[in-house]
Order: sequence, then C-alpha cells, then structure tokens
Amino acid sequence: MSIEIKVPALPESVADATVLEWHKAPGEPVKRDENLVDLETDKVVLEVPAPADGILESITANVGDLVTDEDVLAVFVAQTIEAPTEAATGAAPEASNNSTDAAYGLAVEKLLNQHSIDPASIRGTGNDGRILKEDVLAKLEKPATAESTPAAVPSQAPAPAQTEKFTPVLTSTGDRLESREPISRLRQTIARRLVNAQQTTAMLTTFNEVDMTEIMSLRNKYKEEFEKTHDSKLGFMAFFVKASVAALQRFPLINAHIDGTDVIKANYNDIGIAVSSPRGLVVPIVRDAQLKNFAQIEREIRHYGQTALAGTLSLDDLTGGTFTITNGGVFGSLLSTPILNPPQSAILGMHAIQQRPVALNGEVVIRPMMYLALSYDHRIVDGKEAVQFLVSIKNSVEDPTRLLLDLK
Repeated sequence: MSIEIKVPALPESVADATVLEWHKAPGEPVKRDENLVDLETDKVVLEVPAPADGILESITANVGDLVTDEDVLAVFVAQTIEAPTEAATGAAPEASNNSTDAAYGLAVEKLLNQHSIDPASIRGTGNDGRILKEDVLAKLEKPATAESTPAAVPSQAPAPAQTEKFTPVLTSTGDRLESREPISRLRQTIARRLVNAQQTTAMLTTFNEVDMTEIMSLRNKYKEEFEKTHDSKLGFMAFFVKASVAALQRFPLINAHIDGTDVIKANYNDIGIAVSSPRGLVVPIVRDAQLKNFAQIEREIRHYGQTALAGTLSLDDLTGGTFTITNGGVFGSLLSTPILNPPQSAILGMHAIQQRPVALNGEVVIRPMMYLALSYDHRIVDGKEAVQFLVSIKNSVEDPTRLLLDLK
C-alpha cells in the first residue's frame, strides 16, 4: 500500500521548513518509526518518521527545497521487511576500511571521479567502512601531493544527492582551497533577530562586578549533599536565575516588553537560558521560574543542555520568555555586551570568574570576581532602574542567604 509522506503540521509561528537531510534512499527498506528525513525550521530540526515497515519508493522534495504544511515529501510503500541473509546478498562478513570494494554512495562516486581519487586511498568512517562525503573532503583538504592534486571544481558543480546532507562546494586555486555552503535557517534567524534588535531598540548596557566568594563557599559546602538529595548538580546558574527573579519582581518593567504603543507586563518570570548547540545559539525557557526551587531549576537547565546537544529541543521549549541570561564565561569571556532577545527588554550577561585583587575593608585581598552586564531597551527601561536591577542581582549573589529569606 502506497502512503504519501507529508510535512507534519507546523506551529503557527513557523511558516515553512527546509529539507535538510534524507536518511533513507529510494528503494531502501525502512522500519517503523525510523527517521526518514530532517526538516529545518527557523528554530528546530523536525524529524519525519516512517509510518510503518516498508520501502521508500520515491522522494519528491530534495535537499534544500522549501516546504510547508501537508506538502508531499515522498511516497512510501508499507510492507513486511525481512532481513537479507549473507547467502542471498553475497556480502562479505566485514568490509575493510581500505578496500577498493568499500561501499559509497552516488555523491561520493561523483567526487571521486571528479578529483581522480582512488577509493582505496581513503579510510571510510561510515558503517562497515563505508566512504562518506566527509572522508573525501577531508582528503581534498590535506596538502596536495604529486600523486593527487585536487582539480578546480567547475562553476556548475553536480548538485548534492538528495539523500545526503549538503556538502560545501570546494573551489581551488593552486593548492589553496575555499568552500561555500548555505547559511542554516537557524543562523539566518539569529542574524535577522540580532540586527533587528540593534535597529529597532534603544539598547544600552550597564556593567557591575560581583564577588563570588559566598556562592562558591556555599556550593562547595553543600554540592555533594545537594546532588544526593535532588539527583542534580548544584551549579551557579540557579543562583543567578533566583537572583534575577527577585530583581524582576522588584523592577517589573524589565520583565515587560513593548507591543506597538502598549507595554505588556507579565506577572510571571519565564527565564530564557542561552545554550550552545551544534546548530548555533538557542534559548530554551525555564517557565514560571518564580515558582521553582534550586533543584528544579538546575534539573531543567541540565535537561535543556542535553537536548540542545542532541538537537531534540522542541518548538515549545524555545517559545516565549520574559528575560534572558547568557553565560559567555563558560567559553572564557571576561567582558562582553549581550544583545537583546526581542521582544524582551533586557538580557543579563555572566562572564568568567577570575581571581583579582580588590579593596575590602581598607585592605587589598584576592577574591573570585565576575563581571556582569545588563543590556536593556532604553525605550521602556530607565538607566536608574537598570542600574538598580543589576545591583539587586549583585547583592543577592554576594549574600545568597537573601534569596533564602526572600530579601530583595
């Protein structure tokens, strides 16, 4: 029975998707719920699974095509799939990584022929020694030798096979290579939103520094007991989320945003946590942070970090937010100016902790210090409020008992 594989229903905030990668080729047997194709939206990558056991008969939407709700992606034939035996296939028990008989796809074959490369000279990194495009490209990027010099790629290079992820187009001038590849939908969205934030908001940044001594002492004292009790590590981020919630409740305009000529004030605190993923920066939301304790916040942040790395964040995870926290310190940043995450009115930037000399009670002492930055929209937030908001966070972090006693 033939079944049309269609684009799943997209959320209202997502108009279309791009075909990112086909995981199955026409004629290939597929098990129920195996991922057939990845669709890239402005926010996440959606997987389209097989509805049953069967065979992918044909593909109607190629890599790079723009698709919308209910567009047909492929035709699928549902049927019972039996695993082929070695006798039936004549396949050797194991393929050698350097064998001239190593398997590779049509796109790889085109690259090999185009650059006159012997497949036996390439170590395949795919299953059973299968040669992938990445293996060929890695060989091309090595310094040219007398035996193998990559030729210039013609201006009309063959299109990538529709079952393969897009591969950068290589061009060469002598022994120097350049590659060209399209910007991902997520990166395009990030770029558009950041430029829009700078062009449509009156963004300013105020800075302060915070002494991390008390938090580090508290964390070192209770981290093992905390982990045993709550099955979660005690990090610094939960302290900054709780400190932000306390400050947002004191300065509600920083938790608001502009909508036309109106100001929308939220009576809840949905805190976005900027997380690095293989596809770029994403901002999942810790919802109703004002109602959650340290353990709940830490577990949620850890979950988002894992799903971001796995590429399995959902659109719901990334939708909304009233305030954002970003931590460039994990990458070594000492000081930076974070850019607003529209339509939010403010974003808090954390930075690296450094042992620095500071004046304390008339003496110079060495303390673990962190610079904080608050970027804010001056259209809705005055400088006085922004500075006081950041000072409130500083006070809570330097004396974390204030958070426990609900002192603002």
